[in-house]
Amino acid sequence: MPEIVNPERILHIADLQDARLDEYLRLSEAHLRMRSDVENGLYIAESTTVVSRAINAGHVPRSFLLAEKHLDQLAQEFARFPDVPIFVGSDEQLQDLVGFHLHRGAMASMNRPEPLNLSEVLERSSRIAILEDIADHTNLGAIMRSASGLGVDAVLITPKCVDPWYRRSARVSMGTVFDLPWVRLTSWPQDINILKAHGYTMLAMELTEDAVSLAEVEMTEGKKFAMILGNEGRGVTEETLSLVDQAVLIPMHREVSSLNVGAASAIAFWELCSSTPK
Repeated sequence: MPEIVNPERILHIADLQDARLDEYLRLSEAHLRMRSDVENGLYIAESTTVVSRAINAGHVPRSFLLAEKHLDQLAQEFARFPDVPIFVGSDEQLQDLVGFHLHRGAMASMNRPEPLNLSEVLERSSRIAILEDIADHTNLGAIMRSASGLGVDAVLITPKCVDPWYRRSARVSMGTVFDLPWVRLTSWPQDINILKAHGYTMLAMELTEDAVSLAEVEMTEGKKFAMILGNEGRGVTEETLSLVDQAVLIPMHREVSSLNVGAASAIAFWELCSSTPK
């Protein structure tokens, strides 16, 4: 073993029933939906890239779990948290423990930071994305990555939207979910009134009779805009549409009605943020 970390910190997995590993036990999709990690104040970061990015964003690990061959990739993170246990096992042990092949080779159990204050986020932002009831973790991760890379200031998610820090969402986002401020709303769509009170023009990406091309909206610098993207199946709800300032759409060709919400988000965020200085 390379001298990357004090060997005494390395805890080789001998028993998969070790209570200290319970947070990693059966992380498959079906089992995770029956767990209450959010309420317990933790989430699981998967892959060395995601673990590193979460820690660089100020999140604090509870423990690390990885294959020995990946030890050198997290050496700096280990050094920053000398008292956090490092569990090491074979690829077969890790798969038996978490319930799937850990192809990125590393995980960390992380403490969830305190939620951000909605009013403070709205005050320091001018371009907001709102995700209404997004149900697929992969879509959410892709949307968060586009939002971060294209300059969205913050993301708001509705009460029924899936968790941005769920391991699949975070991995698909390449860890950008830890750099991008986000807040879970508590009273949707009534919370639209809070955004309007903060000066936001409310847009909704939806195919309605009065929708206009996204390119027609003058998103000038100095004005505040919030873009709502709806659920993968039903889109933006009628109740929400009744409260927004304008429905917008992406003009399509060859009788294609619309894009997947992940692809549409990238176009929407480019238009939303292209007028703001970076």
